[in-house]
Amino acid sequence: MLGLGQMGQTSANLLRTRECVINLPSADLVSQVDRLAMTTGRDPVPEKKLTWGYRYEADKFGLSGLTPVASEAVAPPRVLECPIQMEAVVHDVRPFGKNVSANAFEVHIVKLHVEESLLAAGNHSTRPHIDPVRWQPLIMSFCRFFGLGGEVHPSRLAESDFMKFVTQRAS
Repeated sequence: MLGLGQMGQTSANLLRTRECVINLPSADLVSQVDRLAMTTGRDPVPEKKLTWGYRYEADKFGLSGLTPVASEAVAPPRVLECPIQMEAVVHDVRPFGKNVSANAFEVHIVKLHVEESLLAAGNHSTRPHIDPVRWQPLIMSFCRFFGLGGEVHPSRLAESDFMKFVTQRAS
């Protein structure tokens, strides 16, 4: 399940194409991910996002310094540097939200890519699986970046007018 605001280009893309790639970055990619924090692929930028400081960016790969690579089962590209990439198709969409307009996307993973160095070797009774000691995911919690320990990098999004808006609505 993916929960995405209806204002973003990602929701529009999923509704239009019914395909996506879920790229899972590791903590060492935090700077590249943060370069995208206040950008949108929606042109024109929705008025509300403009007030939060967002700007339109057509070339997110170029801005982030990440590398697009062709997917095998869906049209959107994968991010080469992300150690886990999941190609998916949209199975169902439902709007949700009382104080926010959002979509719940049920996606089905049709192709999984995992960097070999993250896999623990399987044996005759188990399949290879991701070794949790080797996998160091980048986690965003309330618009702040974390690894498996503490916060790994300050986030421009957490300091933006968007977060002021979110915290005001929550109180």
